[in-house]
Amino acid sequence: MDFNIFMNDVVNAAREDIREAGYEELTTPEAVDEALSRKGTTLVMINSVCGCAGGIARPAAANAVHYDKRPDHLVTVFAGQDKEATERARTYFEGYPPSSPSFAFLKDGKIVTMLERHDIEGHNAIDVIGNLQQIFEEHCEEV
Repeated sequence: MDFNIFMNDVVNAAREDIREAGYEELTTPEAVDEALSRKGTTLVMINSVCGCAGGIARPAAANAVHYDKRPDHLVTVFAGQDKEATERARTYFEGYPPSSPSFAFLKDGKIVTMLERHDIEGHNAIDVIGNLQQIFEEHCEEV
């Protein structure tokens, strides 16, 4: 099998997973600026093709939002794939180094907190869901 065909399949499956979970995919810097400047709370899932993204982060992203409180907006950028969009998103995460997969939580376009790769890798999806829901509990309105 051709490596590029295989990787395209992996990337497409990873994109589909997060879109099916209700996240808006941001593929350009302009789309990032538009989405991250919205009023309210925004969860940004920084997607990737690594095992901890597929086995932990994407399942956590999909399941954490089934909660009494949740962000107003759910968006995603794909590190290593949509490079310019990811770079632009990271300009909003002041004080945090680049990390993927990861989750950034913003309020009115300003970073509040992040779950970085070290908060995901080596943990399980249930732990990450709990951490995300704790952020929602502290910063989001009841749905």
